[in-house]
Amino acid sequence: MPMTAGSHAASCAVDSFGTGADNAAMNQIIADPEVPPALSEQAWRGIDTVLLDMDGTLLDLAYDNHFWNRHVPRVYARSRAISLVQAQEQLRPRFRAHEGTLAWYCIEHWSRELALDIAALKRSSAHRIRWLPGARAFLQRLRARDKRLVLLTNAHPTTLAIKDARTRVRSYFHASFSSHSFGAPKEDARFWRTLARVEAFDPARSLFVDDSPAVLRAARAAGIGLVYAVRRPDSRAPPRAHEGFPSVETVAELL
Repeated sequence: MPMTAGSHAASCAVDSFGTGADNAAMNQIIADPEVPPALSEQAWRGIDTVLLDMDGTLLDLAYDNHFWNRHVPRVYARSRAISLVQAQEQLRPRFRAHEGTLAWYCIEHWSRELALDIAALKRSSAHRIRWLPGARAFLQRLRARDKRLVLLTNAHPTTLAIKDARTRVRSYFHASFSSHSFGAPKEDARFWRTLARVEAFDPARSLFVDDSPAVLRAARAAGIGLVYAVRRPDSRAPPRAHEGFPSVETVAELL
């Protein structure tokens, strides 16, 4: 794929019998109140299946943004004997022309288009692949709650294998599906119709989380009961707004 709450001051009367440690502990509790999860226990009781995106939801999109915006243009520039800026200017419209299509996510397509071995470039830069904060613990907690976990990604199967080798992300899931095996990206209604045929789940009792507005809209149109957006898919970029959908900065906030 080429690609908060403000501080709150508080004070309280101090019991004359309290120790300094007691008072410090009380002040810490008041200064840092526990933030409740975005989904209540009652809401979780109504969820059987959790459908999760990978890049930007569980894994840090900083890797993908660096790969497509810096690494690929740098290699492309060397292969064409042009500057990095020239390469970025040439590639940007070519990437944008395929945005939201299966080709946009297809490393075989871009290998042909750019005359570069995209899979090899991904393997050589795999050390940059990282989990988003709290994502792995979130998956562990969901497994402990006996929820069915299904990974839904637009990543090409080769890309998925590279990321799985680095993070073992698929080991946390009962099932995983790449849109390339369905012949349509998650933005397309055909993806969701195919998913319904191969994965037995009740959409009304399912939660789906993604960082793409177009994908979120498609999931809602497919009848998924709870659809949440991730506001900070790239840990190195500021959070972004998602209009029309409940959102969290990280998936850890859901539980």
